[in-house]
Amino acid sequence: MKSNRVFIGWLRWPISLRIATIIILLIILFGQLISLVEPEQFPNVFEGIWWALITVSTVGYGDYVPKTPAGQIVGMLLVLLGAAFVTAYFATMATAAFHKQQRYAEGKVNYKGRGHMILIGWNEKANKLMRTLQSADTNKTIVLIDETLREGPLLENIHFIRGYAADDAVLQKANIEEAEIVFITADQHKNEADADMQSILTLLAVKGLNPSVYCLVEILTERQRKNAERAGANQIFSTAELLKTAMLRHFLIKNQLSDPLFQEADVHLKIHAIPVPDRMAGSSFQEAVSHFMNEHILIIGVQQKDGPILSPSFSYTIKKTDKLLSL
Repeated sequence: MKSNRVFIGWLRWPISLRIATIIILLIILFGQLISLVEPEQFPNVFEGIWWALITVSTVGYGDYVPKTPAGQIVGMLLVLLGAAFVTAYFATMATAAFHKQQRYAEGKVNYKGRGHMILIGWNEKANKLMRTLQSADTNKTIVLIDETLREGPLLENIHFIRGYAADDAVLQKANIEEAEIVFITADQHKNEADADMQSILTLLAVKGLNPSVYCLVEILTERQRKNAERAGANQIFSTAELLKTAMLRHFLIKNQLSDPLFQEADVHLKIHAIPVPDRMAGSSFQEAVSHFMNEHILIIGVQQKDGPILSPSFSYTIKKTDKLLSL
């Protein structure tokens, strides 16, 4: 019974560890055996073990070579047994590495870090948000949770978890207890009402596992805003409100704030067009924002000949004919 328990315990070891143990035992055994068979060629056990290791690894330095038929038979047995186990060992290691990489790409590997950001839902908005977060802090890991992706995006510091975000087990795979912030985006595959209900359900699951985590939630309909607040959202982004504000501001800028009706609709909005300083011509939009930020002026866009551009790319090159829009 005791031998059976030992054998079962042995079988529970990882196969790579079992093969490595067999290889080490073979090297020690044949190292001792060759030193007994050919004591003149191998005066001590260490040199026999060295020869067995070099032979098994198929390096073959040739510094120690059996001379007698008995020693050569020992060498042949070592090659037949050892090479087979060494090949099996490296094949097992390669298979394990491939399997782990495949599991990682498919979102089946748990995240063990802490202080990370969790992004729930995959769509174009989430993609742009993820890249912006990466550029803002290259050292921060983003854990992406989505059930529609078969494989996660191959980007640095992105850990993919595949599954239903409102499921406790999936959130625990993302180590929700140690997360710093959670972004919940609306499901683009559902209608607005169902997407909002799904976002609120996910928010409840997140807050249930980590009440102190900071949550930003995208809500598509105003009727669900209160429910999101009750569920514990720290910040709510209303897509309808943002779209309305952006379109209204673009209209006001294009018409140079000349329409009093729209000015009354947004009385807090004061947009000024600032000529581009000579030294800023040819600079990037990011440099212009930083420059005017030091003067407590917020730059929100660029007025071109063809019309305004709100929040252009930071790499946008400022032209002398442009005007900078400040809010």
